[in-house]
Amino acid sequence: MNDPDIMLNYLEVLLKESNFTRAAESLYISQPYLTQLIKRVEKKLGTTIINREKVPFSLTESGQLYYHYLENISAQRHQLSNALERFTNHQEEIIRIAVLESLGTFLLPKILPAFLEKHPQVKIQISEGFPHTSEERLLGGDVDCYMGQTPETVARGIDTYVNGGEVYYIVIPQNSKYYLKDRFILDPADYDPKELLQQPFVLSNGESAIRHQVNGLFHYFRVRPNVRMTSNSVITATNLAVNGIGFTVSSASILKRLEHLPINLYPLDPRQIRLTYFIGTRHGADLSPALEDLIAAFKAAELQEEIS
Repeated sequence: MNDPDIMLNYLEVLLKESNFTRAAESLYISQPYLTQLIKRVEKKLGTTIINREKVPFSLTESGQLYYHYLENISAQRHQLSNALERFTNHQEEIIRIAVLESLGTFLLPKILPAFLEKHPQVKIQISEGFPHTSEERLLGGDVDCYMGQTPETVARGIDTYVNGGEVYYIVIPQNSKYYLKDRFILDPADYDPKELLQQPFVLSNGESAIRHQVNGLFHYFRVRPNVRMTSNSVITATNLAVNGIGFTVSSASILKRLEHLPINLYPLDPRQIRLTYFIGTRHGADLSPALEDLIAAFKAAELQEEIS
């Protein structure tokens, strides 16, 4: 078995079913073939990879190493395939977009459907990562454009095209003494923001663009942050805050989905903290007509996000 994706699938189904016969039926292969396949892998590795002595089955320590090896091989193969596609696929144009995950969930659905309908010959490859990683990929030629926020902070050598934005809110969970029942969006006069910023917070980590702005907010009010927990994702940080871990600062595009939950949103002054969207390309790069159309689609899209 030389295909890591197929082998990963076989192992996952076998662990789920904890029975060779049921797993084989689910995989549409014979039970003897699956049994012999696992035995051949174990013989080749010189060690047992699945603990079959009790149900549910589990990976041995050796099996975990083998599983992670397969994951790495699979990821590398797909990365190579994506990288080569520009040179091997002459019927389609590849546009490689770098974007922050939390931002992509909002921006990409607003732009790509109409764009791809107009350009059916274009294939999109999405690369998610922190802002500095996306900037490095763009400047290094690994992606064709970068969708981000706060264009004032982008690296030199990147041309930005701005459109839309949104305001930030402090999320106050129901278990807080500051929570006001039967309210969703609070009035700025309800609280002193400095007092709210002194509470325990769940925030995205220091590499994220939103965290840089939130740090600036703490600095503006001369508050030493009380950070209870951090996450790589602002969406995860928001969900943790909603469930009572602490306060957080999040944006309208994320929070408008949570109107049914018992939380308060305290609006922050956009003069102190605000999110502005942009699409960036490498300065001096030759832009294909399709990429120019993507930039035009970005600039024309309705990207102003608000919570009414």
